[in-house]
Amino acid sequence: MGVFEGLKPEAVWGYFEEICQVPRPSKKEGKIIAYLLDWAKKHNLEAKRDDAGNVLIKKPATKGKENAPTVILQAHMDMVCEKNSDTVHDFDKDPIQPYVDGEWVRAKGTTLGADDGIGMAAQMAVLTSTDIAHGPIECLFTVDEETGLTGAFALQPGFLSGNILLNLDSEDEGEMFIGCAGGIDTVINMGYKTEKTPAGAFAVKIQVKGLQGGHSGDDINKGRGNAIKILNRFLWDLNAKYGIRVSVLEGGNLRNAIARESFAVITFPEQHKESVRVDFNIYSAEMENVWKITEPGLQLALESTDVPGEVLTQESTNALVNVLYACPHGVFSMSYRMPGLVETSTNLAAVRFNEPNNILITTSQRSDVNSEKFNIANMVESVFTLAGAKVEHGEGYPGWAPNPDSPVVKVAVDSYKRLFGKEPIVRSIHAGLECGLFLEKYPNMDMVSFGPTLRGVHSPDEKINIKTVEMWWSHLVDILQNL
Repeated sequence: MGVFEGLKPEAVWGYFEEICQVPRPSKKEGKIIAYLLDWAKKHNLEAKRDDAGNVLIKKPATKGKENAPTVILQAHMDMVCEKNSDTVHDFDKDPIQPYVDGEWVRAKGTTLGADDGIGMAAQMAVLTSTDIAHGPIECLFTVDEETGLTGAFALQPGFLSGNILLNLDSEDEGEMFIGCAGGIDTVINMGYKTEKTPAGAFAVKIQVKGLQGGHSGDDINKGRGNAIKILNRFLWDLNAKYGIRVSVLEGGNLRNAIARESFAVITFPEQHKESVRVDFNIYSAEMENVWKITEPGLQLALESTDVPGEVLTQESTNALVNVLYACPHGVFSMSYRMPGLVETSTNLAAVRFNEPNNILITTSQRSDVNSEKFNIANMVESVFTLAGAKVEHGEGYPGWAPNPDSPVVKVAVDSYKRLFGKEPIVRSIHAGLECGLFLEKYPNMDMVSFGPTLRGVHSPDEKINIKTVEMWWSHLVDILQNL
């Protein structure tokens, strides 16, 4: 089986290793769709795809379970494509390189794609199993969950026939999710003006790296740093003291990931270069102290660089550093209905100089209260409107209201207690799951979401705990046998 030889359950790890060989960036799932359809054909399983690219593979009930309810197993086929800056990897062509690291499985310099490749692998293991008693099975593989929930949005009534759905896209073994936050993306296009770099200018490149990043929903309350915010705070201070000019400022990547790295090239009058270095050393020490608990890997670097021919005008520089400082980021409010759960948050995800005289800024907002989702999005809009930027909101997606009395949740909880002798945690999650959209098309769907333990998702630090995969698989099998 290659790198996963000896890991249990063999079928799940074997299929996950196969999945790692197939490129599957969000919105570019053609190769994994073809793989799944070909795989279903080889195993004589009924399969179909819809216009969006969602794939459904069916398996009949085992003998004696023909009258059991149809159960839908669901996972998404795309993955977040993040890599370290020093890693050479083409996500459109190159396979992921997983490896075993003690109790965990990681990837070499990139996201692992266990979110949600491990869910896909479990579906495939169920479809080819010969020793699991179950009713009719439908395995739904959706496209583009990570960047737009496109597959779930496009799912049509009638594509599925079951009313029980097990979502295999959660990241904490022993926790079952019965609700999720809704979300909306806000994209900002901010124009700027340039001029010839003033005479006597000195240029430096400032970098922030080594942050944990992570999921902009599930990790937003863990006290992690945002590389854009940390960098811009220093630039704002320098601008107030010396009147800097920005040549470029970039950071972050995907709207659903906390920014891990950022950099800027700035200029200022040469007579201030020693003062700037002193200021940088002081600021670096301050940030190391501020983030020493939650971001022990934080690194800040400053180095001199070639003076650029053009820089932003002082007015445009002021507007940029001010608006990034003012833009809210992080937890906005906690839930009073479900103590310990984030209710509303916002993520300053990415800044890019994407075309001449335009800066693209990406943010995302989440809340399990629909009105508060729009409230925080409007707050972000207001900040950038004051700076004269053009702001556009995405369509957004609904949350999933929890139902503690759900029959499938009862089966799942009873199964967990019987298998492991302890109570599972049943809660909502401050992240977007496709379940909310499924309810719009299938209002009678009874759902629960659960999975093995993953950490560092949406970042190159992504890892999956080996022991919990075996526990999760045992739990899934037991649920199927007892529904």
